[in-house]
Order: sequence, then C-alpha cells, then structure tokens
Amino acid sequence: MRRGVSGGVVAVSGLDAAEGVAGMPEDPLPAPPANARLTAVIVASALIMQNLDSSVIATALPAMARDLNSEPLHLSAAITSYLVALTVFIPLSGWVADRFGAKRVFMVAIAVFALASALCGLSRGLGELVAARVLQGLGGAMMVPVARLLLMRQVRPEEVVKATTWLTMPALLGPILGPPLGGLLTDTVSWRAVFWINLPVAALGLLAVWRFIQAPREARPPKLDVVGVTLIGSSLAALMFGAETVGRGVLPAWMPVLGFLAGVVLAWMALRWLRRAPYPALDLGLFAVPAFRIAVGAGSLFRIGAGAVPFLLPLFLQLGFGASATASGLVTLASALGALAMKPMTSVALRLFGFRNVLTWNAVVVALSLVVCATFTPEWPLWAVFLVLALAGLVRSLQFTSSNSLTYVDLPPGKLSAGTSIAATAQQLSMALGVTWGAAWLAASAAVFGRAEPAVADFAVAFLGAALPALLAAPMAARLAPDAGAKASGHRARG
Repeated sequence: MRRGVSGGVVAVSGLDAAEGVAGMPEDPLPAPPANARLTAVIVASALIMQNLDSSVIATALPAMARDLNSEPLHLSAAITSYLVALTVFIPLSGWVADRFGAKRVFMVAIAVFALASALCGLSRGLGELVAARVLQGLGGAMMVPVARLLLMRQVRPEEVVKATTWLTMPALLGPILGPPLGGLLTDTVSWRAVFWINLPVAALGLLAVWRFIQAPREARPPKLDVVGVTLIGSSLAALMFGAETVGRGVLPAWMPVLGFLAGVVLAWMALRWLRRAPYPALDLGLFAVPAFRIAVGAGSLFRIGAGAVPFLLPLFLQLGFGASATASGLVTLASALGALAMKPMTSVALRLFGFRNVLTWNAVVVALSLVVCATFTPEWPLWAVFLVLALAGLVRSLQFTSSNSLTYVDLPPGKLSAGTSIAATAQQLSMALGVTWGAAWLAASAAVFGRAEPAVADFAVAFLGAALPALLAAPMAARLAPDAGAKASGHRARG
C-alpha cells in the first residue's frame, strides 16, 4: 500500500490549563480551597482520556491504515470526523450543563466517550470507525468543557492559576504515557488496543465523580437558541469539510470549494442571528472583554501552528526516519515531558513578566522552535531530536497555559458557561485547522516537487508553515494592557 499524508487527532486540552505548583516559596498567589483541588484532580480523568486518546492515535495512524486496507488520505476522514463532531457540539455544552446539571452531564459524557472508544476498537471498516469517532466527539464535546466549568465555579479569579494546576498535573498523564504506550500497543498487540485503554480510566473517573463531587446549584438557563446552534454547527461542519478535503484528490475539486462557500455564508448568517437573538447560543458580547477577546484570538492563531505538530511528528519519524511506532512514541514523548517541566515555572514567569510579555515573546520563541524542527533530517541522532522536542514542548506549554488562564480571569461568574463554550469551540476549531494546515503544506510541497509520497524536505516545508500562525499570534498578544490578568498572575506593571 502506498504511503501518503493523513490527518491526525490532536487535543491540547490538558496542556492548555493554567500551571503553577501550590506551596512554592514566596508565592503570593493563594492556593484554591481543598474542595476545588479535589474536584480538579477528579475531573482531570476527562482530560487524561482525551489526551491519551489523541496522542496514541497519532502514533498508531500508519498501522490503522494498513489494517483497514485504506489509504492514509482516506483514513483522515475518520480522524477528522472526531474533530468536526467535537467542534460542532461544543457550543451546546454550556447550555446543556446549565439545563441538566454539570455533574450529571459530565458523568454521561464520560460514559459516552468510553462506549465510543470501545466501538472504535471493534471497528472492522472505515465507515464503522467514522461513526464511532463521531459518537466519541459528542462525548468529548460535553466532557472537557464541562469539566473545566465544574472547577471554575468553585474558585475566585485570583485562584485560577493555582486551581487549574491541580487540573493539569494529572491530565498530563495522557500526553506523557500516550506516545510510548500507543507505539508499544501498536507494535505488540494491535492499534485497536489504543482505544480500549480509555475504559479503565473512564470507570475510575465515573466512580470518583459520583462519590466525591457535589452537584452545584445552577439557575435554569433560558430557552435553547435552536437557530443559532444549527447555524453555528452547520457552518463549522461545512468549513471543516472544505478544509479537510481540499487538495486531497478524494472528492471532485468543486466539492471542497462548495464546502468553504457554504461555511462562509452560514457563518455570516450565524453572526447576524447571534447579534440580535435574545438568548444567543454563543454570547458574542463577551468579546467586549479585552482579555477574553485577545486570549481567544491570539490563542486560536497559536493553536493552528501548534496543532500541526503532533500530527506531523509521528508521521515524520515513521515515514522520514523509518522509525518504528514504539520508537516514534518514545521520541514524541519529549514534548509532554517538556510541558511537565514547565509546571513549576509558569506562575513564576507570569508573576515576573505578566500575561502580555509572556504571550507576545513566547509566541516568537515557539515559532523559532518550529523552524528548528524544519531542519530535522535522518542524520540527526534521535537523542538530539528528543532534546529539541522537549524544549519546544516546554515553551508551547507556557503559551497554552497562559492563554487559557487569561481567558477566564475577567469573566463574571454568571458568564462562565458562555465563556467556556466560546473558548472551547475556538480551541477545537483551531486545533482541527492545525491538522489540515500541516497536512495541506505537506501535500502541497509533495505535489509541487512531483512526489507520490512526502519526503524529508516536504516535512521541513510543513514545519515552516506551522511556524507562521504561531508567529502571527505575537502582535495580537502585544495589544494586551500591561496589567492584563494581574489579579491572576500577581504581576505588577511598572509605570
């Protein structure tokens, strides 16, 4: 079977949360209350599952294509179906949590995600895998945003950075264990086993949520904006369809173009509706909050670039270096280890430099790290690749953390559900676009040079393409006020 370019699943959710370690010396930021810490650790089971699922699938992708007798280009439809479902259903998460109770919705979402994971592992063809991935996307759409909502409702703004540390630290088990575990299971058992490892995590998570988390009292939400939800979901689905299929040769050339046009028209209609709806599905008024607007905007640009990396790296190591799935997983583990190493340093960096400086200059550093990745060749020793990826993971984690923390700092408590829906939708859409962005650069480079499958030079072009949106996030972040998010970071702007 001929190798090709494929889509991959990336979820940065667990790395997006704010960092900082409670009990650090001379740390002026208060630790969250004990009940918030317990809630954070328990709901991290959702992030563990999603991150574990994402990182193991990227490693197992070539083996999945071989076993299902499918070209990787065609298999990307099954992978992207998860991202599309996730993006389409996330706008509903805040309203559903308010309507039926965040704890109840969270437990149902975990169960749905686990069931879909089992069905993915039992799939015998591409169609079955696509259907199971859509169901898994529905569960994920309700799972991770509601997990954050359960936590944010228990802490004050000045406790956000500390509280989300307790959420992120357990969640990092997913990206840390995922690459080596996915490679090992793929090589020794089957790619199907990478889906089944979600089941014990889901069982433990459900038991802990049922036993230890109290259901918060929630006011009954207004009537669901059915028109707004339909327009938003349809526009996102159409745009993702166009982005995933353009230039792939899977469908006639006019179909992706039609998808883009339909997505743009539906998005325009959605914006017009949301501006005049009495209770809109997405509260666009939140973009009047400067910290929220810039955190979402700059964060989305950054995630497009960063979202291409977990897709490109496993393919590059296996197709370009000729590494096994196990070796590929062990090398890509470096990014997660770098993210973990950043945990005790993030709150210090934010306190010393503030959100504006961190988000601006760190975006430039991340873009430079992607330029270094573009210089990788099979002559590079794997230990050197590991070191570069660890450092890149460290600075990417700082960016994800800072952006995610700033998103919620200035939102009033009554707007947390609405803010969570918008932020989660933007995150998943930008990460999905990151996959297609990286795949598009890879496919375009191979096509220009007349190659049937991507070569090392094509991956270099793709890494440079990924650096571009990450770099463009810097000038947007520079528009923040010097004291933006000061009540969460503890930074005191001079002058």
